[in-house]
Amino acid sequence: MSAELREAAEELADLLWREHTVYRDRSGGVVIRGEHVQRWISMSTGAGRDEVLLRAGRILDGGTTAPARSEAVASLSAGTTALAAVCRRLLAETAPGPAAPPPARTRRNRRTRHTSLRSWLVVACVAAVIGLYLARMS
Repeated sequence: MSAELREAAEELADLLWREHTVYRDRSGGVVIRGEHVQRWISMSTGAGRDEVLLRAGRILDGGTTAPARSEAVASLSAGTTALAAVCRRLLAETAPGPAAPPPARTRRNRRTRHTSLRSWLVVACVAAVIGLYLARMS
């Protein structure tokens, strides 16, 4: 299965990216790295005989890999184009979202409340409880 997995990964890498690196990971799976797109795909044997677990993630600055953001199980016998379609979907899910706009600065009114109404209610309730306790003690 490992030779079949490696061969499928090489064909898949050629379909996905023109620049790529294919290597074996510690668990016996195969990893395809696309440095120019800052993404990676890993393939490992799945639960079934013909199944592969596909995982996708990002490559961080400095070349380290982030944990997988998405994963799917696919049939190895479905063919390289079907695997490529699944991988493209996973890679799209790993794409970083649009950058959030910086928070808008609001002008603060000169007369701001330092203590909210809720805080005053809590202080009043605590004072009432202490007052009742002292009244019962005497």
